[in-house]
Amino acid sequence: MILPTDAQIAAIVPRVETPRLLLRGYRASDLDAFASNFGDPVATEHMGGVVDRRMAWRMLTSSVGLWLLTGGGWWAVEDRATETFVGTVGAFFRETAPDDVELGWTVVRAHWGQGIATEAAHAAAAYAFQHLGASRVYAHIDPGNTASLRVAANIGMSYEGDADFYGARTGRYVLEPANLTLPTRHFGLA
Repeated sequence: MILPTDAQIAAIVPRVETPRLLLRGYRASDLDAFASNFGDPVATEHMGGVVDRRMAWRMLTSSVGLWLLTGGGWWAVEDRATETFVGTVGAFFRETAPDDVELGWTVVRAHWGQGIATEAAHAAAAYAFQHLGASRVYAHIDPGNTASLRVAANIGMSYEGDADFYGARTGRYVLEPANLTLPTRHFGLA
């Protein structure tokens, strides 16, 4: 297999840096960590459950294709200090709402509680406002997912109401550019 370089991947998927993180396109070498994360029943409790390695590969590769088809998509989240894959974040267009930019995030369980999801989601929202022309961004969050509810609140999202999300009741959260916030403690500035 001839693997693309980081520069070739960046021609398709933009790179976004934060003080601690690099949001970048997926690499084939991300599959082990990606599949492990999506195969973790605790990490996927609020995302529809575990998937096997084959489905994880399909998810990873289709995420790359999403950038080509719509101009938005999912990033691998990498810890800049260790160059470790620590999760995923997206600013993407869903097929059922092609005019709405949706945010999504997940963090590898070994990295929970470090503010990674908040930092990555903030960067993804800022990207959506600056580069995707979004006037608002949305997130669908399971009511029992307290960690993601905290992330949404930390970046300034507010509850808009319940939504039918592929047959399941979920909360729909919204963010407008003027409300985009990030507690300084997540960037180590406080």
